Amino acid sequence: MSLLRSRLSLMMFLQFFIWGGWFVTLGTFLASNLEASGGQIGMAFATQSWGAIIAPFVIGLIADRYFHAERLLGVLHLLGAALMVGLYLAEDFATFYPLVLAYMILYMPTLALVNSVSFHQLRDPATEFARIRVWGTLGWIVAGLGISYVFTWDSAAGIGEGLLRNTFLMGAIASLALGVYSFTLPATPPRASGQTGLREVLGLDALSLLKDRNYAIFFAASVLICIPLAFYYQNANPFLAEVGVANPTGKMTLGQASEVLFMLLLPLFIGRFGIKKTLLIGMLAWALRYAMFAFGDAEGQLYLLLLGIALHGICYDFFFVTGQIYTDAKAGERFKSAAQGMITLATYGVGMLIGFWIAGQVTDHYALAEGGHDWQGIWLFPAAFALAVLVLFLIAFRERRARAGTEAASRA
Repeated sequence: MSLLRSRLSLMMFLQFFIWGGWFVTLGTFLASNLEASGGQIGMAFATQSWGAIIAPFVIGLIADRYFHAERLLGVLHLLGAALMVGLYLAEDFATFYPLVLAYMILYMPTLALVNSVSFHQLRDPATEFARIRVWGTLGWIVAGLGISYVFTWDSAAGIGEGLLRNTFLMGAIASLALGVYSFTLPATPPRASGQTGLREVLGLDALSLLKDRNYAIFFAASVLICIPLAFYYQNANPFLAEVGVANPTGKMTLGQASEVLFMLLLPLFIGRFGIKKTLLIGMLAWALRYAMFAFGDAEGQLYLLLLGIALHGICYDFFFVTGQIYTDAKAGERFKSAAQGMITLATYGVGMLIGFWIAGQVTDHYALAEGGHDWQGIWLFPAAFALAVLVLFLIAFRERRARAGTEAASRA
């Protein structure tokens, strides 16, 4: 590995180590240590969506025009480190919420910034970027394994002692390290011409794609499937901890490992089955995953829970990554960036914002008076929802067969 690739890989590792080091256990921490309700936990997770909605303004209207990407990355992570210390010290949800909202507004733009730095420095991003990006997934995995198997912060005893609070301190240290390190990265200057406008930043130039019936159906399905996705992010770790699964955060890294595996297999599936069937497999995986969560337990049915976690690669790659490929093919050269901006804003912004709100309401509805939750009732809701989206998509989306991959996407 060249020195440049090593430097970019370390950047990507720290970027996702920070996120994976506190976001996975957020729901468990809030419920156990700040006595937050399901609705409040949903609000905390929804800060990701607000960050995703605001991020295009930061990147498209500010960073791309006026600042070096690596310098802005450093400033945002240094500010993020300070906010992480605030989250570590917060004693109630009223104090915690504005801090996590401010943090995610700063953090979400950094996801695009690390990509910008990488693409600018690599000679052949199409073949080299995947080898850089995989280190981000490894960073997320290492953070989860450390929480469970090194520090045991997510053990029953650790949760009871409030040790999950330390995840924010760990995130602060890593964010400080990446903030300082970012200023040593190769220069990634702003665009020479400030041609990026509000319509391009928000993807509004790509709205014409919705005139295509098939793409409009896919677009609606993408927003709707984010509702089941929100249930996983918000409830998976608290669920595993509450039902007595040992080392829940470490076990959840199975999802990231499967994401890497199925990312490699994805081109084969698209080429063999086409866009529509690959998307349907992804939606079916969501329904199966939640059914496994509904009927699994920490003892005799633990394998169902582990299989449900391991389905993450199919759930995410086969729907969301396939959707990005389909969007790229449908948009053509003129609207590529705008189309990706539009689908990202619609899913991670609007779709998951709605999803986290619904997940919070459903979780509160199934809270038990004596403590704990009726998890079967909670998980059956997103399972049924994902299945309904699948059926509607199966009936409404009409794929025109093509020879392979992106050709199938462009003709669908």
